[in-house]
Amino acid sequence: MDFPITRIKGGVGAPRGFRTAAISCGIKNPALTRLDLGLIVSDEPCTSAGTFTTNRVKAAPVRLCQAHLRKGNLRAIIANSGNANACTGVTGISDARAMADGVAKPLGLKRTEIGVCSTGVIGLPMPMARIEPKYGELIDTLGSKKGTDFAKAIITSDTHHKELAISFDLGGHRVRLGGCVKGAGMICPSMATMLCFITTDANCPKESLQKAALEAVEESFNRITIDGDMSTNDTVLVLANGASGMPPMRRNGPRCRQFREALGWLMLELAKMIVRDGERVTKFVTVKVKGAKTYQDAKKVAEAVCKSQLVKASWNGGDPNWGRVIHAVGYSRARIREELIDILYDGVPACLGGLQADAPMNKLRDIAARDAFEIEIHLNQGKADYEMYSSDLSPEYIDFNRSEYAYWKQARKDGLV
Repeated sequence: MDFPITRIKGGVGAPRGFRTAAISCGIKNPALTRLDLGLIVSDEPCTSAGTFTTNRVKAAPVRLCQAHLRKGNLRAIIANSGNANACTGVTGISDARAMADGVAKPLGLKRTEIGVCSTGVIGLPMPMARIEPKYGELIDTLGSKKGTDFAKAIITSDTHHKELAISFDLGGHRVRLGGCVKGAGMICPSMATMLCFITTDANCPKESLQKAALEAVEESFNRITIDGDMSTNDTVLVLANGASGMPPMRRNGPRCRQFREALGWLMLELAKMIVRDGERVTKFVTVKVKGAKTYQDAKKVAEAVCKSQLVKASWNGGDPNWGRVIHAVGYSRARIREELIDILYDGVPACLGGLQADAPMNKLRDIAARDAFEIEIHLNQGKADYEMYSSDLSPEYIDFNRSEYAYWKQARKDGLV
């Protein structure tokens, strides 16, 4: 960024005027005591923005959030892990509304001021009998220093919670921006499978906030992939309450542009955290496509390479197999010329002009064996670039994803199915 920032603690609870809470409901299993229900509340009215999954199968909370944002602004978010409330029909919509009502009334808010988000197993009804008695406890535990607890409450197959907060000067006022994210599997661009919540005490009008959120998502969560799958529940919500005391930023003014830059940086850092914590991944790989004829050509190439199972398998084995990379370039449907393609691993040429380069193979293997490395693909046909972040595909990933429907055993015990 072109201006200094300071990393601070607190995640979504760091900006002024926000309180958070998290409790355990045993949503997936009543025997578990992990945090699985969280709440974010602004003490002041907010502007809000959101982006959602492009999957045509959308979870009930996604549909509810979209409807609420069309009607106005959110001021609170209730989120759970352990159950996605997806493919649950009219009952799922009713349960999502009940979750909104459960915190709206005691907070003195309207249902439409509440965002509802869920993540977990698809197809199971929400165990509302375990959630509804907990609303009072959830609200009573709200505090200004519990952002980390909220971040822990939304994770599923993640190995750890993911959060980040920063402060920076914006038009003479010190502004805070905080966020948390969950996601480890079913990660694919447009959008990736994840939940992300951003809070800020900047004073950003709704239209400007929505534009900033869309741009930031396009440059972050839409540039990552782990396994090429897209979920039913992907949601990014941004709340801005103006508690910093700054005046409203003008649309496309210098403060607005600076805010967009900070939001984009924060979301990109959170997106990278998702890839690094992907389900049983061992590699973090940055793929840079350069010299494409058009932006879309560069994007097609990057996505084809990052989604290729053969490419990702070679990364897992520490194999600098540039042949797999170039074959993905070839079927990407981008306009390319084979004889112009160069492929480099951390700056070391593996392929030049579509042919094997003379770099020592041991040197390339050493690079591919690293936990993180960069692949540059030069198409040498124009000036358009595109960058993505991906991971390897491991045998452990397959083993990990073989047993999700064991959770249905508990559902049968609960009488939900």
